[in-house]
Amino acid sequence: MSKRKSIEKTIRDLRDEIRRHDELYYLRENPEISDREYDSLIEKLRELEAKHPELVTPDSPTQRVAGHPAESFPEFVHRVPMLSLDNSYSIDELRAFDERCRKLADGKSPEYVAELKIDGLSLSVHYADGVFVRGVTRGDGFRGEDVSSNVRTIRSVPLKLRDNGKRAPREIEVRGEAYLGRRIFERINAEREEAGEARFANPRNAASGTIRQLDPSITARRRLEMFAYDVFAGQRKAFATHWEALNWAESAGFRVNENRALCKTIDEVVDFCNRMEAKRDNLDYEIDGVVVKVNSTALQDQFGATGKAPRWAIAYKYAARQATTRVNDIVVQVGRTGALTPVAMLEPVQLGGVTVSRSTLHNEDEIERLGLKIGDYVLVERGGDVIPKVVKVIESKRTGKEKKFRPPTKCPVCGGLVSRPEGEAVSRCIAADCGAQLIGRLLHFASRRAMRIEGLGGALAEQLLDRKLVKDVADLYTLTLDDLASLDRMAEKSASNVLAQIEESKTRDLWHLIYGLGIRHVGERTAAILARHFGSLDRLAAASVEELDEIHEIGLTMAESIHDWFADSGNRELCDRLTRSGVRTTLTGESAAAQTGQLFAGKVFVLTGTLPDMTRDEARELIESNGGRVTGSVSKKTDFVLAGADPGSKLDKANQLEVKVIDEAEFKKMLG
Repeated sequence: MSKRKSIEKTIRDLRDEIRRHDELYYLRENPEISDREYDSLIEKLRELEAKHPELVTPDSPTQRVAGHPAESFPEFVHRVPMLSLDNSYSIDELRAFDERCRKLADGKSPEYVAELKIDGLSLSVHYADGVFVRGVTRGDGFRGEDVSSNVRTIRSVPLKLRDNGKRAPREIEVRGEAYLGRRIFERINAEREEAGEARFANPRNAASGTIRQLDPSITARRRLEMFAYDVFAGQRKAFATHWEALNWAESAGFRVNENRALCKTIDEVVDFCNRMEAKRDNLDYEIDGVVVKVNSTALQDQFGATGKAPRWAIAYKYAARQATTRVNDIVVQVGRTGALTPVAMLEPVQLGGVTVSRSTLHNEDEIERLGLKIGDYVLVERGGDVIPKVVKVIESKRTGKEKKFRPPTKCPVCGGLVSRPEGEAVSRCIAADCGAQLIGRLLHFASRRAMRIEGLGGALAEQLLDRKLVKDVADLYTLTLDDLASLDRMAEKSASNVLAQIEESKTRDLWHLIYGLGIRHVGERTAAILARHFGSLDRLAAASVEELDEIHEIGLTMAESIHDWFADSGNRELCDRLTRSGVRTTLTGESAAAQTGQLFAGKVFVLTGTLPDMTRDEARELIESNGGRVTGSVSKKTDFVLAGADPGSKLDKANQLEVKVIDEAEFKKMLG
């Protein structure tokens, strides 16, 4: 054997040995060597690769932490949206989910997979020919951040898939939940405390902050882990069943949670949920429930999804953690719409692994309903293990020194008049120049789901208002480099970056702008519906209440709110200034082309089977962008069933009800 071949074999054998020890340590929890011995193997490999850099490969164990700190993370569009899950908080709601699934499956009882709901953050990990190429955060479900350098540091994410004898597609996407174990979390917090830094509130927040570290060496030190929970090949599930996908992921080298069950009935699911709740506190990681999924991926495709969640999966959330604490004060916050929200300032208390020190009280009526006074002891819970909520007052602990809350008659921020319209539960500051509202509007406009102006945070917004550089969102587009560079903690490079982000925001889709305007009752989904229906900000501004009310999913209250917003002369002037600044106020590209004519206005479609040239999501987008609506089941109200290969029972139902069935070719012909 030549010297070159000998070196190649030594390096190859070292890599295989290190991967084996990684598997023993991180996946099987059965290490055979000490940390010092493991480090010496890594060092030996690193020395050999330094002498022979041409032999370094991307999947080498030495490449888990490599390169320099990044300046930012690039955006990545998910091939398949990473949707959130609908929640259930009782066994009855879980059984109702089963009833819906059986109904969608034409009365048959589907098989389920039950898995622990890890309290972390979702990641999407991509492979080509078995080698790691990319790691992406969930982001908003449609776009995430490419954090590959940090995902490489996660030892339970293989850089090279194990050859398990099963043929896998060339391109594989594995999704999982990244988390910090409880012991690691406590170690990190102890180190931060010693360094004089603030403690992380909970493992989930710590994991989220860790994966977005610009320096991967910091991420590596914190030792994130990941449990794999799904596998895709392109835009489709990679296997016929979810259970098969989990088993493949485990055999390919991923860590898959051992606490999972294949359940024939909903009763078996309920039993699993109860057993895991009893086991919850003995786990070395935080969980907040159980995820239940239909096992068959064919049924998953058939069931489809709503606007934000799949119909074939649900999260069963464990009962909220409760604790008793004292209300030290009630302060009032002012939001971007002028709404005054009372907030209970609590004696800090541990609640489900989180330190809770404040809780929203929503409005004055809620305080009255609770009978709450300043100084009261209260029972607090984290609703769905997320939002702290005052459940009840413990009157037996009263001393007589408690004080009644007095709602402010003037805005606590600007001193303006406070009004509570008849029939509404919320008091509002009606001063047009209220600083709190202006800051709120700026931050909402710049938020990721609106115009996505990175770098425009609370501190910068306050300075812009204090220096009178802006009085509304349109003024953002008049800012100069000198304006920003003159502000505190804004060097010329930082100012240039913010200006670049402001300039880039001009190109956002129309729905981002509509959402960013902060019209009351208009959320992201409504903004998207309005953008598709009207196609431009001018057409939306000219719409009557009646025209708005006729749009599916836009009710009268929302229609009046939208109409009233555009009827205000100041708001119309704001829109004109945004247009003159170069902000895009019309649909673009394919969206604009599809918008023309509203071909399917008022028509109801059902999709079934596999289409030859487009995905169901693409077909749905074309239908909805042309004014149509897509539903999950065939009924007498269905106008068209768009059928592809292997259509299933929906085609039979369509024929039975004499609903018109079309194929992709006819669908394209209808679109022109």
